[in-house]
Amino acid sequence: MRKRAVLASIFASAGVLVIGWQLGAATTAHDTASTPLTTAKATGSATSSATVGGTATPTASAAAPAAAAAAAAAAPTDGTWQGSTVGTPYGNMQVQVTISGGKITDVTPLQLTGPGGRSVQISNQAAPMLLQEVLAAQSANVSSIGGATYTSDGYLQSLQSALSQAGF
Repeated sequence: MRKRAVLASIFASAGVLVIGWQLGAATTAHDTASTPLTTAKATGSATSSATVGGTATPTASAAAPAAAAAAAAAAPTDGTWQGSTVGTPYGNMQVQVTISGGKITDVTPLQLTGPGGRSVQISNQAAPMLLQEVLAAQSANVSSIGGATYTSDGYLQSLQSALSQAGF
């Protein structure tokens, strides 16, 4: 009886390893092929030429020229864009972004929280730090400033709405 239990656990462990290995291989193939697959779907130029674990994967070479064309067409529009007004517990936040040469060159706060003394201090300290982070990252995907969470969240939400309008 003991031998049977040991053999059953060995087979069960081997089965788990094999299934996990196959799922990992399929996931890895999917992850590496996800960008060309998305681009190929948008342009209609996908070809299924390889199979990994029974799943068809597209050829990257067929989608590469289409990806370059899509990237060129999706360049952000230069100009100045106002973000939406975002309400926070300490007042409204709104920023305006300037894009030049396809890059974020400036973010100007139009509204930074309400008239309360402490919230104005926090916003005035956080805004220049957020500007530096945004210019370095060229995105609204930056970390909040410690001690200025509401200001950071409102600033970045307004910025993201402006960037979306610009096609960034």
